[in-house]
Amino acid sequence: MKKVIIIRYAELFLKGKNRGYFERAFENNLQSALKTFEHEFIKQSGRYIVRDFSEEETETIIEKLKKVFGVHTLSVAYETTSDLEAIFEAAKVLARPEGTFKVESHRGDKKYPLTSIELSREIGARLLDHAKGKLKVDVHAPSFTIRVDIREHGQALVFGEFIEGANGMPVGTAGRGLLLLSGGIDSPVAGHMLAKRGMTIDCLHFHSYPYTNMQAKEKVVDLATILSEYTGGTRLYTVSVTHIQEAIHEKCKPELMITLLRRFMYRIAERHALHISAQCLITGESLGQVASQTIEGVTSSNFVVEKLPVLRPLIGFDKNEIIDRSVKMGAYETSILPFEDCCTVFLPDFPAIRPKLSEIEREEAKLDIEGLIAEAFASIEKIQL
Repeated sequence: MKKVIIIRYAELFLKGKNRGYFERAFENNLQSALKTFEHEFIKQSGRYIVRDFSEEETETIIEKLKKVFGVHTLSVAYETTSDLEAIFEAAKVLARPEGTFKVESHRGDKKYPLTSIELSREIGARLLDHAKGKLKVDVHAPSFTIRVDIREHGQALVFGEFIEGANGMPVGTAGRGLLLLSGGIDSPVAGHMLAKRGMTIDCLHFHSYPYTNMQAKEKVVDLATILSEYTGGTRLYTVSVTHIQEAIHEKCKPELMITLLRRFMYRIAERHALHISAQCLITGESLGQVASQTIEGVTSSNFVVEKLPVLRPLIGFDKNEIIDRSVKMGAYETSILPFEDCCTVFLPDFPAIRPKLSEIEREEAKLDIEGLIAEAFASIEKIQL
C-alpha cells in the first residue's frame, strides 16, 4: 500500500483532436510545479498519478498543485492491488473511528469480477464488522465517504476526499499578455483571471521613484511573485515615469494629470508588449471605479493603442467581487499594504471624470511625447520571477 496523489482535469476533455496539445502543456506545468520534489509522475487514462514522494511533503505538494491551472480536483489516495483484502486495509486507514459513511466504487477495469455496487457492499460490510457498532451506513448524507477506483493491471486507488483545484486551462495555451501591474488590488486579479484561461503573463510596472519609495516597488515584486505561483514564473518589467509626471505637472492642466499619464502608460506598454512578443495588454480597470475608469477615461486611454487589443477582465466587477478573488488567490494582504503607487503622485484635487479627447490632445501638444517615451524606455529593468 503506497500513498499517491491523483490529479484530474475537466475542461481539457472538451478539446477533441487538439486535446494532446493541451495535455502536453498541462503535463509540463505540473512537472514544473513538482520540480523541487523527488517523485514519479505517471499519466493514467485521463488523470495523472504522483508517487514515490516523501509523505512528509504531501501537504506542500498539494498546495503547489492546487495553483496549477487546469487541475480540476486532487485526491490523496492509497495505491494497492485490486485484491479485496488489500482494498479493505486501505479503507481501514481512511475510515474514521465513528460516524456515518458510505463506499463508492468505480471500475476502470470492466473485467473486474465484482460490479461497482457489489464491491461497495463488500468493503462497507467489512468496515462495519471491523468498527464493532461505532460506524453506520448512510448513503444520503454520510459524515465521510470511502472511494474505490479499480484500475487496469490489477491496481486499485482508495481515497476519501476531492480537493478542489484551480480549474481553467493550462498556462501557455492561449498566447502571451502584458499585464499593467500596479500595487493595488485589481491588476493582480486581472492577471490571475487571464492566466486561468491559459495565457502566459508578463508584467509591466510604472513607478515614480523618488516620489514613491523602494518599499512600493518591493510590494509590486511581491505581488508579481504571488501571481507567478499560478503562472509557473513571470517576467516583471519596471519603468520610471517620474519625468513624464513632472513634465505634465509643469505644462498641462492639473485636472488632466491622470488621463495624460495613463495615455503615456498605454503607449509605453504597447511598444514594450510588441518588443517582447506579447499579443495584448491586460489591465485591472473596472468601469466607474475611479475617475480615470469612466467610459470617457477608458476611451481616452484606449485611443493611443494602435495595434494590440486591451483586455479588461474586471470591467463589470464591483469592488467586493474583486476583493473576494484577491483574497482567494492570496494577494489581498499584500495589495493593501500602505505604499503609494505612481498614480498618487501630483494627484489633482478634482481629476477630470469625463475628459474630452480634443482637450486632451491640445494639452499633449505641449509635451515632447516621443522624447519622454524614449527616456522611459531607457529606464526599463527586468526581474525574472
